[in-house]
Amino acid sequence: MTEHVTTHQAEEDARNDHILIYLNGQIVPKDQARVSVYDSGFMLGDGIWEGLRLYNGTWAFLDDHMDRLFEAAKAIDLDIGMTREQVISALLETQKANDMQTDAHARLMVTRGVKTRPFQHPSLSQSGPTVTIIMEHSRPSIPRPISLATVPHIRGLPMTQDPKLNSHSKLNCILACIAAEKAGADEALMLDVNGFVNTTNACNFFIVRKGQVWTSTGDYCMNGITRQKVIDLCRANDIPVFERNYSLVDTYGADEAFLTGTFGAQTPVGSIDGRQIGTGQMGPITQRIRELYKTMTQKECA
Repeated sequence: MTEHVTTHQAEEDARNDHILIYLNGQIVPKDQARVSVYDSGFMLGDGIWEGLRLYNGTWAFLDDHMDRLFEAAKAIDLDIGMTREQVISALLETQKANDMQTDAHARLMVTRGVKTRPFQHPSLSQSGPTVTIIMEHSRPSIPRPISLATVPHIRGLPMTQDPKLNSHSKLNCILACIAAEKAGADEALMLDVNGFVNTTNACNFFIVRKGQVWTSTGDYCMNGITRQKVIDLCRANDIPVFERNYSLVDTYGADEAFLTGTFGAQTPVGSIDGRQIGTGQMGPITQRIRELYKTMTQKECA
C-alpha cells in the first residue's frame, strides 16, 4: 500500500528543534512555550488563527492575512488586545529572533484566554486573550500527487459554524481526514450541504475540465487567500475560471485537479475515490497556474 502523504508535509529541518516562540508578548524557547489547561483554546477550541509563509524576507500577502484575522476576531467577539501594527510587529520580532529569511511558516493563534472555571461561557475568560506565534523552517516536500477520498462529513451551514471562519474548532475536518485515511487516501474530499463538491479537510479544491478551471461557489468553504489569488491569476491571464456548483461526476471526469493553500501553494491531485484524474500527474494548466503564482509571490516578496 502506498504510504500516506499530507498536504503539509515538509522536509526535516533540525533547526526546528530550537525555535523560539512568541507567547503573550515574550519570545521563549519551544519547550517553555506553555499554555494553561484552563485556556479556552485548549478547553473548547475557542480561538482563531492564520497561517503565513515567508519568502525572501517578506511575509506573503500579509495585509490579506491581517484583514482575515481581525475580521474573524470581530465575528467571534474576541478582542485580540493588540493593534494590527502590534500583531505585525510581533510576527517580525519572532522572525528576527529565529533568524528566518525564507521557506518559513508561521501559525499565528489567538484564543479567548485562560478561564476562571472549566465551563463554556465566554465571560469566564477574564484575563485577556492568549496570543502565540509558532514559526518553523519549512520547505514543502510532497513527493507525489495527492490522493483523495470522498467522505460523509460536510462543512457546516453558516448558522452552525460558518466554514469561512478560520477557527480552532477543527474536529469536523479532523474526522474527515481520519475517514479518508481509513479509506486509503491522503486527504478527504468534502461535499457541501447540497451534495456538490466543496473542499478538502485542509485545502481548497479545484478541477480543470476542457481548459476551464472550476472551484466551488465558496459558500460552504474557507475562502482561502491562495484560492482567491488563483482565481485572480486565472482572470488576469485569460484562463476561464468559474466559482460554481459541480458534482462528483464532473470531478471524476476532470482533466486535472489540484489543491490550494498557504503551505503548498498548488498541490496536484492524482486520484479521487480510486479513479485516476487525467494522467495522474500534474497537468499543464495546474503547472501554468503554479508558475504564475510563483512569479506573483516573487514580485510580492521582492
